[in-house]
Parts: sequence; C-alpha cells; structure tokens
Amino acid sequence: MLKNNIPARKEINETLYIWLLKNSIHRLKKIILLLFFTTLSITANSQTGELNIGTATTDITPALPVALDGQMHLRIAQTADTPLMASVIVLESHQGNRSIESVVFVSCELVTIPLELLAEVRKEVHQRLPELDVNKIIMNAIHTHTGPVVRVGLYPIPEKNITQVKTYHVFFARRVADAIVQAWNSRSPGSITWGLSQAKVANNRRAVYADNSAKMYGKTNLANFRGLEGYEDQNINTLFFWNQAEDLIAVSINVACPAQEVEGRSNINADYWFPIREALRKRFGSKLCVLGFIGAAGDQSPHLMYGNAGEERMRNLRNLDRLDEIARRIVNAVEDAYEVVKKDRHNDIKLVHKVEKISLPMRLVLETEYEQSKIEKAKIKIQLAADPKAIDFLFRKSIIEEEIIRRYEHQKINPRPFYDTEIHVIRIGDVVICTNSFELFTDYGIAIQARSRALQTFIVELTGPGTYLPTERAVKGGSYSAIIQSNLVGPEGGQILVDRTVQIINELWQTDH
Repeated sequence: MLKNNIPARKEINETLYIWLLKNSIHRLKKIILLLFFTTLSITANSQTGELNIGTATTDITPALPVALDGQMHLRIAQTADTPLMASVIVLESHQGNRSIESVVFVSCELVTIPLELLAEVRKEVHQRLPELDVNKIIMNAIHTHTGPVVRVGLYPIPEKNITQVKTYHVFFARRVADAIVQAWNSRSPGSITWGLSQAKVANNRRAVYADNSAKMYGKTNLANFRGLEGYEDQNINTLFFWNQAEDLIAVSINVACPAQEVEGRSNINADYWFPIREALRKRFGSKLCVLGFIGAAGDQSPHLMYGNAGEERMRNLRNLDRLDEIARRIVNAVEDAYEVVKKDRHNDIKLVHKVEKISLPMRLVLETEYEQSKIEKAKIKIQLAADPKAIDFLFRKSIIEEEIIRRYEHQKINPRPFYDTEIHVIRIGDVVICTNSFELFTDYGIAIQARSRALQTFIVELTGPGTYLPTERAVKGGSYSAIIQSNLVGPEGGQILVDRTVQIINELWQTDH
C-alpha cells in the first residue's frame, strides 16, 4: 500500500509546486506592477524641470456709471479714483519639449470671484488655447469694496444707463482671457525665489465683551471690552520672478488682510493695491506684474480697532493718507525680502499642481434662525410698503433673509446638505500655495501654516464666491460674519478644509529626505 501511494504523492507534490509557482509569479507580477506605478507616482510628484514664466496685466475697469459691490446697500460710481487691474502669472515646468506641470494665477481687483465668472474665463481660454488645462487657472479677488458688482441679483441695479452685471461679466472674461493667452504665449525661461518679511496691516475686527459676545467693528473703549477675538497674521510672503536677462518681471505678495480701507466710498478704487503697484513699478520698472494674494483674513481688516490718534499723528508727520501708509509698510516688507533673497534664484524646481473638489458639510439653519428670518422678511415688506425708495438699502438684506428661509425648508428634504468647493495646492520649489473660495478666518490659516511641511505656506482666499467661514469661537460670539446669514459652511467644514489641505500639502513632501 505504501509503495502504491508514492507515485500519487509525487503527483500531488508536483501539482502543489506548480500551483505555488504560478501564484508566486502572479503575485510577483502584481508587486512589480505596484512598484512600477508607485515609482511613476513618486516620480511625477518629485520631478524637477526647467521653469518657463509668462506675465500679463490688463485693465478690468468697468464702463461708468456702474454699481459697486461689497456693502449692504446700492452705490453707483460715476468716477474712478484708480484703474482696476487683473494680473496674470503663468508658470510651466518642462524637460526638453515635454511640459511637466503648469499653473495660471490671475489676481483680480474685485470683491469676489463668482463661479459663473470663473467658468466664463475658463471657457474663453479653452477656445483659444485648447492645449492648456483650464482647470489649472486660479482666479482670486483682493476683496476691494469699490469694484463693480459681480454677483447677479444681489442689488437693485437700475437698468437704464448703468453697466449691468452680465454685461461686465462678458467684458471681464474677454479681457482676462486675452491676458492669459498673452502670458501663456510669452512664457520663456526664467527664475524664481521666495521671501518672507512682516508688516502691520491686518487688524482683527471682532471685539469681544464681558458677556462673551462679539461684534464686528465693535467699540474697544468700553469698560466691558475684553479683547479682540482672534489672531492676526502679519507675515508678508513673497515670490519674485526674473527673465533670462535677469530683469525682475513679476512679484506676488501675500497679505492676510482684505483690501477694504476705502470700502465706504462711491468711486471705483483698487484700494491699497494701487499705491503698492505704483511704488514697486517706480523702483523695478513700469511693466512689473504685481500679483496680490489675500491670505486667510475673514475676520481681519485694515481699519484700526484702537490707537487711532497715535497712528494718525505718525501719518500726518509723514504726510501720508491711510492708503499710502498701508502701501508703505507692505512695499518696505517686499523690498526688505527682495534684498535678502535676490541672489538665491532657482530655475530648476519642483512644480506640482493639485486640483481637488471637496464636499464640506453646510452650516445648518436652526429653527430659531428660520423663524427670525421670517420676522425680518415681514419687517422689510412693511418698510418697503411705507417707503419704496428704501429698496436701495433693504434689497440685499431681503435677499439674504429669503435665502435662510429657503435653506431651512430645503433641510427638511435633505437634512445633511453639502457644499462643493474647489481647492488648489501648488508646490513651487520649497514653498506651497494653497487656495480656498471663502473669507477664511485667520485661525484656520495659522493652523494650515503650522502643520505644513513647506518652508513657506502661502494661503490664498477668495478664489470663489467668498462667503465667511468662521471659527467655533466666532459662532458662539455671534455678530455679522459669524451668523447664519453670513455663512454657508461652519466650523465643522472649516476643520475638514484645513485637514484636507494640510494632507495634500504634506503628501507633496513625502519624497523629500
């Protein structure tokens, strides 16, 4: 019996050996493929390439008269104090004739970037430059409150003899598309470096009181004033760009403060970015492209919250107005950084551009907030019946209250709504630029910078519609910018935005040792 079983066992062993061998080869193939694609992924994220740079600047000043955006009431501008500009910088990394990566930055002297405006620009560019991935186009606003209305249906704009919102959209999209095409077609070898300095520009504008309530622009000379609610970021992050002739052709300046020093005026005005641009062009040349990035600054303002008298005395002694004083500080910071880093140029860098759509949980409308909005809506109706001319001051408030009512009623159908938004994370050598569409409170920006593995972290807000995104502390304090009427997304979504942004940033540094 034993001898008769030996051949059978031999056949079993051979079969088992063949099976193990085949499976081992199959597994080995899978491992090899996995290693291959992992290597490709790592290589894609770690490839360096020679840098091409293109720049352009275009005038986006609307035809006058035009309604101005940013305040709660209608304003019609008949004159322009300054032009409004859109500045474009194109970066492309390449090896030989092969393009590795690209990014198109467009800084706009507007209050915000509606999604339909971004879509119009991308459509225009795609028709003219089909080879360019238009999803790599990033448009940000400097948040001037003295630019044209860009949001449809938010103000009661007279139709006669006033530039309409959609008319301006068409004009803007064509002008900006022209500038992007010009910058793309003019790209040529260049070099870049990064710098860091500081300037006191931003002031946290939310005053906190003894009862833990907060108020935007609340008085600070009261006995129950306890302090300002959040942090202020005074870093000025800069990028400097040179062509092959070693001419400085562009600079990007990251300031965590919106451009709204003259927000109450009724004339077109680029706010503090106009004197900044003029001063830098005086030093570096009239064709210098100046790209303005607003950092996380939803709770910030250039307006002083205290110490006005001392500041005013110093400005008077310098013979400067407030806009020129802000510009002086920023320009000094830029020039300080420039002198330090101008010889540390790079033309062979890692350029990696990640674009991602993320879904953030929306801030839910409470029943009490819903009921209060119905009350406010009824009050507005009574006021307008008594004084129809009050529509200029009440129209936008009415629209906002209607939106709260709609959101609450929609929650009955969808109790867990989400807000989809686009973010970009761009590694440029040792630094990173990350974007968001909100007026993002500064504490979120600090959290991203603190957790980032990049040498410097540029945060660019207002690359979209720009609703406020407050912290949990701000929501508890209340007041405009932290109430439901000001927010689509609340603190829960804010933390998700921070976590995902940091995750993407740090993944871009995983291959560095």
